[in-house]
Amino acid sequence: MARDFSRSQRVSQEMQKEIAIILQREVKDPRIGMATVSGVEISRDLAYAKVFVTFLNLSGGEKSEEEMVDDGLTALNEAAGFIRSLLGKAMRLRIVPELTFAYDNSLVEGMRMSNLVSNVVKNDEERRHKEEE
Repeated sequence: MARDFSRSQRVSQEMQKEIAIILQREVKDPRIGMATVSGVEISRDLAYAKVFVTFLNLSGGEKSEEEMVDDGLTALNEAAGFIRSLLGKAMRLRIVPELTFAYDNSLVEGMRMSNLVSNVVKNDEERRHKEEE
């Protein structure tokens, strides 16, 4: 019962917390803005880590949402070495994983699905009111 989580799961959870703190406090690139770390997938040998991020400030401006996501991912991947060095200082690991950043669109998809469901419910209620009249 003592080993419910594997080492790679525990390391990925700790990395998620540390990378979120690093992005909030240390990385000052304006292309990144408000980035949240939604998950970290780490290889079994702890040599590679894929960090999933979501950007919260995608509204406004002359750029489209896709361009802002691409700019943010480019900035994060360019700063991966800096983030990795800070991560190595924050965590005691023999090998600090090589970081790659990927966009996590599950939040956007979840909001889209929620809007679709609420629209269907609203249309159904409107149709019921029309049938009652």
